[in-house]
Amino acid sequence: MVKHKPVAALFGGSFDPPHKGHQSIVQKVASLDDIDYVIVMPAFLNPFKTATLASAEKRLTWCKKVCKGEKVIVSNFEVSMHRPVYTIETLEALQDDYEIRYLVIGSDNLAKITEWQQFEQINARITWLVFTRDGADPDCHLLRSYKVIALQIPASSTAIRNNRGLDQLDDSILDEVAHTIHRTRRTTMTIKERVDAIISVLDDKKAEEIEVFDLADTDYIAKEVIIANSFGGKHTVSLYEHLKKELKPKGEIFLGAEESDDWVVVDLGDIIIHIMTPAYREHYSLETFLSGLKPSES
Repeated sequence: MVKHKPVAALFGGSFDPPHKGHQSIVQKVASLDDIDYVIVMPAFLNPFKTATLASAEKRLTWCKKVCKGEKVIVSNFEVSMHRPVYTIETLEALQDDYEIRYLVIGSDNLAKITEWQQFEQINARITWLVFTRDGADPDCHLLRSYKVIALQIPASSTAIRNNRGLDQLDDSILDEVAHTIHRTRRTTMTIKERVDAIISVLDDKKAEEIEVFDLADTDYIAKEVIIANSFGGKHTVSLYEHLKKELKPKGEIFLGAEESDDWVVVDLGDIIIHIMTPAYREHYSLETFLSGLKPSES
């Protein structure tokens, strides 16, 4: 007997931060008759973003506070991967438990939709729910199956990060977001000086194979990514602790981190630091991913 899987719509994004516009989208999708669940999926790293206000864990926590309902599931799948996760990977991971029939996107995402990893495969298997604001008529000719839903979305995450639109935040996260925005007003050191300081600490504390990726000209979540090898065990976490000890007095702001004995990911907003064992580094091959990023369109 074939097991019936609940029908779901996947709503992914940075949610940096989540706001009442996101709430409105979730509520609208949840109201559709043939959908059992809306799966809200905060990204760990989004290749189409140039910066992040808050850490992945913080954004996940905010989404759980903002996106609620009997038919709403906030998933930690992509955050738990500690790396960029393509939508096709997420669809494959969820298919054992759900029939992902719909994918929720904003109409502003259509411009780069063909750049998504395995776009054709995604396009062949789902129906797109395209949300648009202000009565705009989006160009959806590349989509195999879609529904356009007009919705007055009162704010954008960008406006909130720029200290505008704070009134569109849910009360449960308002103070946290405002505090995070304030904390990101950091040192006057240039980004090169900050990178050099990070490398100096890592090198002094015996990190190996330190590599720096300048991503300022790409549409990536950070402008610089630093990867370094640890010996594993306590050394991995110890390197992170030394970074905090040495750099916080210089004005560096640590927005968040994911820790284990094999891998620490440190989020400085415009700089991401990966400290990992050689085995993890070889397995995840972040260098290959980062080296393949395309320059942003001017």
